[in-house]
Amino acid sequence: MARFQGGPNAGHTLYVNDTKVVLHQIPSGVFHKGVINLIGNGVVLDPVTLKKECDTVASFGVDLTNNLFISERTHLILPTHRALDKAAELAKGKEKIGSTLKGIGPTYMDKTGRNGLRVGDLLDKNFTTAYIKLRMKHQRLLDNFNFQEDITAWEEEFFEALEFLRTLNIVNGEYFINEQLKAGKRILAEGAQGSMLDIDFGTFPYVTSSSTISAGVCSGLGLAPHHIRDVIGVTKAYCTRVGGGPFPTELDNETGEELRKIGNEFGATTGRPRRCGWIDLVALNFACMINGVTKIVMTKADVLDAFPTLDVCTEYEIKGKRTSQVPFQMDRNKPVPVFKEFKGWHTDTSKIKDLADLPKATLEYVDFINKYLGVNIHFISNGPGRDQIISVQK
Repeated sequence: MARFQGGPNAGHTLYVNDTKVVLHQIPSGVFHKGVINLIGNGVVLDPVTLKKECDTVASFGVDLTNNLFISERTHLILPTHRALDKAAELAKGKEKIGSTLKGIGPTYMDKTGRNGLRVGDLLDKNFTTAYIKLRMKHQRLLDNFNFQEDITAWEEEFFEALEFLRTLNIVNGEYFINEQLKAGKRILAEGAQGSMLDIDFGTFPYVTSSSTISAGVCSGLGLAPHHIRDVIGVTKAYCTRVGGGPFPTELDNETGEELRKIGNEFGATTGRPRRCGWIDLVALNFACMINGVTKIVMTKADVLDAFPTLDVCTEYEIKGKRTSQVPFQMDRNKPVPVFKEFKGWHTDTSKIKDLADLPKATLEYVDFINKYLGVNIHFISNGPGRDQIISVQK
């Protein structure tokens, strides 16, 4: 399993032996025996967060010396990147984008600006000199922001984590992963954020700083496009968003609050309440198109058990005209959702194991989505357990 983009702004919640574990940078296959896990070059890595994660994973008896590998081309998040992220967000005032303040954006800026430090640089005797040079550059930027916060403790923690990082398996990632392919291994590439946060195709400027779509797998791991076979799209049965930015189907009312409460919709990384709304098929269809989605997994279907009726967004209305396309600068165009109402199933589905046992209303909901998207839902998740997955396509 391989992570191909993003950084510790991701939060993937797993349940291991009924214990909740949140992974931010380590691929979620790390708990599966016999699965090799790679943090790819497209990721930006926070050594401090990584060390904490490794400690957590190791507490479950997982031997990371055998199943975790890190590409030497992976860029490092420095303490000053975190400071720059915070300073820039504070300077935006009411126009802040909702950054997780983990230093992601500034690190990608250094990457594209050809200034960054990478994991492989840790093995060079001149690393400290290079670090000081970059830190001084960052300090000048921080001075422009009039940022006064003392980050000495951050740096101490950072250098301690670097010593730990040097003990892990640092590899030439692109050769490593292609050798796995030649050996007949199957690779599952894991992204960190949804398609509407993609730096090019998302709700800019309320986006992340990397390519979150399937095309990012190639540049983020060093894989040729023809190796990609299935593209598995994961969507909730409703819609959520963390942070600022446009959200056409948002329910800023009691219904939205109930979705949040039942679905436990709080950011795995920040703890912030997620904004909740009905499923947006205009955005989902767009995501399927730009990713080349071949099959869909629908999660949290059981969260909708409590609702007597459900709405599905099938179009946007912009300046009096209806469209089924995601517009440029969604926040400027302010699309109004056009809904189709469905009857809810109003019954507990969390214990259902077979498709035939799902309520008729659930099947109608799924069938409509399949036909709208032209891509079929293959699995329905109706709870957090690994056994709470219903196979839809035989």
